[in-house]
Amino acid sequence: MNLTVRPRRLRSGENLRKMVRETRMDPSSLIYPLFVREGSGIMEEIPTMPGQYRYSTDTMGEKLESLQNAGVTSVMFFGIPDEKDEAGSGAYDANGIVQRALRQARKDFPSLYRVTDVCMCEYTSHGHCGVLKGKEVDNDRTLNLLAQTALSHAEAGADMVAPSDMMDGRVAAIRSVLDENGFYNTPIMSYAIKYASAFYGPFRDAAGSAPAFGDRKSYQMDYHNSREGIREALLDVEEGADIIMVKPAMSYLDMVAKIKDIVHVPIATYSVSGEYSMIKAGASLGYIDEEKIICETAASAFRAGCDIYLSYFAEEIAGFMKEGKIG
Repeated sequence: MNLTVRPRRLRSGENLRKMVRETRMDPSSLIYPLFVREGSGIMEEIPTMPGQYRYSTDTMGEKLESLQNAGVTSVMFFGIPDEKDEAGSGAYDANGIVQRALRQARKDFPSLYRVTDVCMCEYTSHGHCGVLKGKEVDNDRTLNLLAQTALSHAEAGADMVAPSDMMDGRVAAIRSVLDENGFYNTPIMSYAIKYASAFYGPFRDAAGSAPAFGDRKSYQMDYHNSREGIREALLDVEEGADIIMVKPAMSYLDMVAKIKDIVHVPIATYSVSGEYSMIKAGASLGYIDEEKIICETAASAFRAGCDIYLSYFAEEIAGFMKEGKIG
């Protein structure tokens, strides 16, 4: 046949395929979510997330060192307190678990970039992401507590704070308090587009953060909606968000692509616990090739337009990048 245009020409060899690759990835774009809990000598595997652990501050160093050796330079800390109360006071306690983990990480791994999840669900006795008024989360009363949590994280050594609560106005409240206290250069990565998703199930096991009653649909987004997500992203940028996050990743990459074209700040997406556990379960049964699925799902997130990828597979992904299997 007399074909002038042959797309396969650019697929004829590995070097050429890499030369014309549209999606480029680097380990510096990865963030690893780390669970820290009260106590000492603790490294306990999370039953619903094989290969993931809860660490105490004295054992987390081995994992942080392993991550840095792999090229993963950023970690997001999630705290698991021993005690909870109605107001989630452990979240903004200067000596809380995340605050102590930050100080330890800053001392032992000064080059590590420390990000913190700013929320209250792990710290409240009822498991919701703010203080209650009856059976509803009181949006406006919660804002000050979220701002105090973010401030306590910054004071303890957080390089970036990431509010995940989905309260209206939380970015503005946090930005105001950080600036008032001299943390002008502490960025906010907002979970702007966080869907009420079944993909979070294993995380709630890991962090002990399942709601004691009801659900979070009155503040997290309805997964049928996309225009609402655009509105949320624009509002958060207007309030001072430096990075916009879409969560979860796998089923919401359409939102990553849409937001990428609308806002002019970096876009993050979080490959959440359910995505991790599905891959682990499928691989353990021999139904899928774990390595190839990890690479493909990560590449799809970057192809959709994300600049930052949060993943429990961050260390493996960094290794695959170095080996030339991805990126």
